[in-house]
Parts: sequence; C-alpha cells; structure tokens
Amino acid sequence: MLTVADSSRLPDWIREKVPKRTKAEPLRRELELLGINTVCQSARCPNIGECFSRGTATFMLLGKTCTRSCGFCAVKTGRGEPIDPYEPLKVATMVQKLGLKHAVITSVARDDLPDQGANQFARTVRAIKFLCPNTTVEVLTPDFKARGDLIAIVVESQPDVYNHNVETVPRLQKLVRPQASYQRSLKVLETIKELEPKMLTKSGLMVGLGERMDEVVQVLKDLRSVGCEIVTIGQYLRPTMRHLPVARYVTPGEFAELECIGYELGFKYVFSGPFVRSSYLADIAFEKSKTFPVKK
Repeated sequence: MLTVADSSRLPDWIREKVPKRTKAEPLRRELELLGINTVCQSARCPNIGECFSRGTATFMLLGKTCTRSCGFCAVKTGRGEPIDPYEPLKVATMVQKLGLKHAVITSVARDDLPDQGANQFARTVRAIKFLCPNTTVEVLTPDFKARGDLIAIVVESQPDVYNHNVETVPRLQKLVRPQASYQRSLKVLETIKELEPKMLTKSGLMVGLGERMDEVVQVLKDLRSVGCEIVTIGQYLRPTMRHLPVARYVTPGEFAELECIGYELGFKYVFSGPFVRSSYLADIAFEKSKTFPVKK
C-alpha cells in the first residue's frame, strides 16, 4: 500500500505496523488456483498479511477491472471483464474451505452492466448461505447509482450486513471519487433501511485527504440520519505515486476522539484507527454491533 517515497516519512504509529506478507502466500496461491479475486490484493490493502494469515479475505466479484477511476484506489480502471457464472459457487466453496464464520464480498464497479452487478452479489450471498448455513455474510457494494430496484436485488438475498462507503467528506468527493456522489451514497443507505428496516447497515470513510475534523463529524451525523449503525474510519495511505497524496497523518488520539463521538451519536459499533478498513475484522464489528444498543 505504501510507496517508496512515502515510507520514509511515515509516523512511528504507522511505520511500525506495516505488515509483512510472507504468511499470506498459502492462501494467495489457493485463491489464484480457483480464479477468485480479493480486494485485499487488488487494492493493495496494508492488512493483507494479517488477514491472509488468519485465513480471511474480502472476496471481490466481477473481475479485477473497475469502470470507475477513484483517486484513492489501486484497483485497475478500464473496460469490464466477462462475468464468470461459476464465481458465486467458487467463492462459497472457498468460504466453506476456510471455515469462515463471517464472509465479506465486494466488487469492482460495473456501470457497463444492465444490473451493475447486483445479481452476482445476490447469487453469491445465496450460494454462501446454502453451502455454509452458519456463516454470516456482509456485502460491500458500489452505489448502483442509487437505483432502488438494484439495491432491492441484493437486499432480497438477505445479507446480514449491507455496507456501502461514503469514503470521504462532501467537499472532497469530486476529487476522491469523481464518478460518485455523497448524496447518492446516503440515498443507498437510506434505501436499504426502507426496504428492510432490520438489516444492519455499515459505511466507512478515509481521513488524511485534507478534510477538517468538523467535516468528519458531520459525515457521522449524516450517516446516523439515514439509520447507519456501523462505521469505519481509517487513514488514507497512497497506493502509488499516481494516486492522491496524503495530506496528513491523523494521530491515534484523533482516531480515539472520533470513536467517542461516533458512540455519542448512537452508532452500534465504531472502528476508528490508522489501519482500519471497511472490511478489516468485519466479523468482530458484526458481533459487537449485535449487543450494543443504539441511542434513539
């Protein structure tokens, strides 16, 4: 996740935790053999060594090529790849093999498809629940352009958590993800609750891109206003020199402050820290959210 240019300037609380990837090799080879993609690899996640060594991964559907070009993301941009009809079964089989208690599935954005990939999500959720009835499933979807009919396809497959990230504050949206919209993302989260009020919703954002603390707090308030119950807040780390630069490194104390504010606003679970990502330790977030009462 770190460029050579950035690594020498990292603060101690990040430099000392940059994970080693050697323990990730056995799982990486298995995934490659089955032709299963993970966001861990495609997005150069800094937690890949830890997660792969624990036998966990965030499965990425619909190929390795995204039809959008976000300024923060290492996933390749271009024309979408052909859909693999066996992908849902492959992912479910890997979930079964790993014995996962909680599986997270995401995808590249596929604006080129009539359903933007919604049906592949639904098929994968159902395949996992069929093969692994005791496994809970979390989806992290693109915005589907906030189309209620497409969101409904995923909701009807009954994932246990529906995650969609706002990524950053409204002022920086066009810089960070030019083909998306803050209000559209809020609409996605609102629509999920309208379709299935009891479904857990989750969202996440990065800090260190030039936002102010008051803007981050307003995002948390906006997320609560549409019923979002779980939020993740992590440090943006520049994937390559072609991506947006890091404006600053947010301190552990600031992350702790945002966590406290989140709980005061009534989130069931707030995961805030330098290496936090939306699907990192998602099983723990899910378990803890079930026992934390939301403030009215």
